[in-house]
Amino acid sequence: MTKVFIDGSAGTTGLRIRTRLETRKDIELLTLPEELRKDVSAREAAMNEADIVFLCLPDAAAAEAVPLIRGDTAVIDTSTAHRTADGWTYGFPELGDLRRAIAKSKRVANPGCHASGFLALVEPLVRSGLIAKETALTCFSVTGYSGGGKSMIADYEADGRPEALDAPRQYALGQTHKHLKEMAKIAGLETAPVFCPIVSDYYSGMVVTVPLFRKDLNGTPDDVRALYRERYAGPVVHYEDLEGPMIAGNALAGRDDMIVTVSGNDERILLISVFDNLGKGASGAAIQNMNILLGVGETTGLVL
Repeated sequence: MTKVFIDGSAGTTGLRIRTRLETRKDIELLTLPEELRKDVSAREAAMNEADIVFLCLPDAAAAEAVPLIRGDTAVIDTSTAHRTADGWTYGFPELGDLRRAIAKSKRVANPGCHASGFLALVEPLVRSGLIAKETALTCFSVTGYSGGGKSMIADYEADGRPEALDAPRQYALGQTHKHLKEMAKIAGLETAPVFCPIVSDYYSGMVVTVPLFRKDLNGTPDDVRALYRERYAGPVVHYEDLEGPMIAGNALAGRDDMIVTVSGNDERILLISVFDNLGKGASGAAIQNMNILLGVGETTGLVL
C-alpha cells in the first residue's frame, strides 16, 4: 500500500486532496496530531516515511520543505515555488511528452489554476507552429473565490461583507501575477501575455479565454479545432463544440476534467477552456499526477 503524506492538509488544496484520498483502498494516509502539524522534526519524519508527499504550502515554506525529503520519496508541489525550476517536471500530462516525464519523475510541480487553462489552449498551438513564439497574447480568466484560499473564502462568506464583493473584481493590475512565468515558459512564448484575472461571487470554477486576431494565427480556426480534437481526446481534457451564447464560470464546478473549445468567427477568434480551479486547476491535477507516478489508472479517484 502506498504511503502518502500531505504537508499542509488544512489548506483548501490539501483538504480536498485528503478528502479524495481518504476513500482510496490503495493509499495509507500518514497524519500528524494537530500539535505537531508545524513541528519541523515531525514533518520531516512523516515526509521520509511516505512514498509520495504533497506539498500544499506557501511558496517559501514549500522551498524550505524540499531539502528535508530524502531517498526515493516522490514530491508533488502544489505551490508556485518549483513550476519553472530545473530538475522539476511540470505536472500537466496532456502537454507534449509530459505524461511520460511525470511517470519517471520524483519532483513534480503542479500547475497553477489560471496557467492550466492558458497552457491547454496555447502550448499546442506554439508547438505546432499555428502561433509563432514571438506572438504577444492577451488572456482573461474568471474564477470563483475559492481560488484565493481560506482567507478569501472567509471574506466572501462572511455576514455583512463589503458591497464590492457582490460584483466581479479584476486583480493583479500591475501585470505581475505569479502564474505569468510558467505561462510563458511552458507555452514556449518569448513574451508573457497581458493577463487579466477576475474573481467573482461564486465558489469554484473557471473560464479562461485567449482572444486572437486571424493575423496572429498561421492557419484557420478549423485548424485549431482539429489540433485540439487530436490532442485532447480525454479522459481528463477534451474538446467540445460548446453551444449557446454564454459559458458559466461554474459549468464544471466539482469536477476534475477540462473542456477546451474555439468560438468567435473567422477574423476574431476565442480560445476557451472551462474547468474547476480546485479540480484540474489544483487538487484534481495533483491526484492525476500521483496516479501517473503510481502507474495506476490515471482517472482513479477523479470526478469526471
